Amino acid sequence: MDFYVTCFLYLSLSLLFFVLWKKRFTPHLPPGTKGWPVLGETLEFMAAGKSGCPERFVNDRTAMYSPDVFRTNLYGEDMALFCGTSGNKFLFSGDNKYVTSWWPKSMIKIGTFQETQKKLDTKKNRSFLSEFLKPEALQHYIPVMDSMTRDHLAKDWSPHKEVQVFPLSKSYTFALACRLFMNIRDPEIVSKFANSFAQVAPGFLAVPINIPGTPFNRAMEAGKVMRQELLNIIRRRKMEIAEGKDANARDLLSRSLLEGDDDGSIFYEMDASNKIMGLLIASHETTSTSITAIVNYLAQFPHIYERVHQEQMEIAKSKGPDELLNWEDVQKMKYSWNVLCESMRLLPPAQGAYREATTDFTFAGYTIPKGWKTFWTVHSTHKNPKYFPDPEKFDPSRFEGNGPAPFTFVPFGGGPRMCPGKEYARLEILVFMHNLVTKFKLEKVIPDEKFIYNPTPVPVEGLWIRLLPHN
Repeated sequence: MDFYVTCFLYLSLSLLFFVLWKKRFTPHLPPGTKGWPVLGETLEFMAAGKSGCPERFVNDRTAMYSPDVFRTNLYGEDMALFCGTSGNKFLFSGDNKYVTSWWPKSMIKIGTFQETQKKLDTKKNRSFLSEFLKPEALQHYIPVMDSMTRDHLAKDWSPHKEVQVFPLSKSYTFALACRLFMNIRDPEIVSKFANSFAQVAPGFLAVPINIPGTPFNRAMEAGKVMRQELLNIIRRRKMEIAEGKDANARDLLSRSLLEGDDDGSIFYEMDASNKIMGLLIASHETTSTSITAIVNYLAQFPHIYERVHQEQMEIAKSKGPDELLNWEDVQKMKYSWNVLCESMRLLPPAQGAYREATTDFTFAGYTIPKGWKTFWTVHSTHKNPKYFPDPEKFDPSRFEGNGPAPFTFVPFGGGPRMCPGKEYARLEILVFMHNLVTKFKLEKVIPDEKFIYNPTPVPVEGLWIRLLPHN
């Protein structure tokens, strides 16, 4: 009898010790759920965006779990979603300390040559892009932006009484990117690229199931076509450089080839292709949706349009008939920039960005394990009444003076990895606004047209706008 009592006590104490030991060493993970096997909560995340209320995914979970950080699973990855200004500040300042850049596998498979992944130097690539996209370099491209915008409006807008803005903005921003990044002017080549890219973009955040007919499969096939065409262009450009025909070129591709360390291998050409592909992905989709959004609000709010028109007409009157815009002109567009910022607050061109934890770290009392992915999102602050009173109201005055509090307005992110294309987007969109409002008055054909996120904001009917001449 004593033997059995002793065994029972021994087993009980062992079990108690194990439970206490496990509790002592099990990390205190953020509250939340992993959702369904494999898919996690990806479908719920996408559904919230396609309903037109992507912030619902965040708000429901911050109310249920924690206002600072919660656990989820997106695209098959354990993920901590950081919220509010404290979450934004932590991740923005934590780059290279706690986290590093990360992209869903679907984006990497579609947009890059897989053979270059082990050789990829993201820090070096980012430094090069930052040099190309800094204000001192970009100001030389303002006249090109102005000239192309004039041609685009004259050809694709002026002949019509009504236009569908979203597809037009996509074709315009893509043509401009091809011109500035690769010095491609041939409309047929641009059109070929654009057609492939139209298949690529929907697959970036799709469920990565590579079965014929799925969005991911179509994107993979179109990505192969784009990468091969880019390789052909790179090889032709290298020959032109070798023959001295491209010595003074300022486009990104030529500068990349002139300043790069060409080892003569296919990997060098593939790396150059990855850079261009990445820039097309980052710039085209976000600027086209931002242009569409600003046109929507200018047409929706006549009093806002009138103030923008007045500011832009003062600039136009200071120019000669055929004189193109320059850096000084764009710096005068202060109210227009406030309007654009308010547009990006309500319809942000990107929902946030991903990171990967490089070490275990603690935030808000919770442990984020090494290898977990993190995500900061505009949807935890942009429409939060704590930071923006009456958040659904379109009010550009929010950006006057010192503007919003730090880490509340984050369409371009923040910290060391703030979007390097911020200034490029600002210049491109302001130049477009100038030409648009000095030529047309705007009316929405469908007054209550809805925007959904897929994953960027998209007008359901393409945003039909009625063009009216100025008196």
